[in-house]
Amino acid sequence: MKIGFIAKTLITSIGFFTLFAPSQASAQLIPQPWVSVGGKDGDVTYAVGARALNFGVELGTGPDGATGVDVLKFISLPVVSPYVGVGLYSEDKGVAVSGGVQVGATDNVFVGAGYNSIRGFNGQVGIRF
Repeated sequence: MKIGFIAKTLITSIGFFTLFAPSQASAQLIPQPWVSVGGKDGDVTYAVGARALNFGVELGTGPDGATGVDVLKFISLPVVSPYVGVGLYSEDKGVAVSGGVQVGATDNVFVGAGYNSIRGFNGQVGIRF
């Protein structure tokens, strides 16, 4: 009887410890900036962005001088971070949708690739502090 009680208590304690133990924080409070260069329909497009707390903002220029802002939502996985976003652009370009992935190349550098419906395909390089 006493061994059964100890075993139940131990298993329950381990279960509660696993359930309520603090996990590693997946969100970073310091923004992670990046630059992006891409192209669509023969025009070169540029963007700069920053990510914090699994959300991001990207300011970009597209074809015909269109300028806009995209709001991004990241899904934080161990090595890769896919994202989706929506933005608004000038020059009658309207609403843009975007998506892509960022991959950690080293501890402080990440690279990425993405697509924006107005700016086209792009490559990204950024830093982590």
